[in-house]
Amino acid sequence: MTRWAIAPTGPLDTIGSMASLDTDAMIARFRERAHAVKQRPLPPVAGEERQHFIEQAKLDYQDFAIIGDAEAVIDDGILTLRVDLRPADQRGDG
Repeated sequence: MTRWAIAPTGPLDTIGSMASLDTDAMIARFRERAHAVKQRPLPPVAGEERQHFIEQAKLDYQDFAIIGDAEAVIDDGILTLRVDLRPADQRGDG
C-alpha cells in the first residue's frame, strides 16, 4: 500500500483545506472520467501502438471506475475510500 503525505506546500494548500473537500463531487468526477474513457476515440495508430492505447484505456477505466464506486469518509483528517469489490450477488445490499 502506498501512503501519500501532503507537505505544508502540497496540493491542498493551493485548493483549500480538507474541510472544504467535497468527497461526493470528487467521486462524481471519477465517474465522469470513467465514462469519458469509454467514449474516447481510438487515435489513428496501428499495431503495437494501438494495442498499447487499448490496454491503457482499460486500465484508466478500471482505475477511475473503482474510485467512482467508492464510499468516502473523512475521519480525523484521514480520507478513506471504501470499495466493495465483491460480485453484486455477494454484496448483501439487496
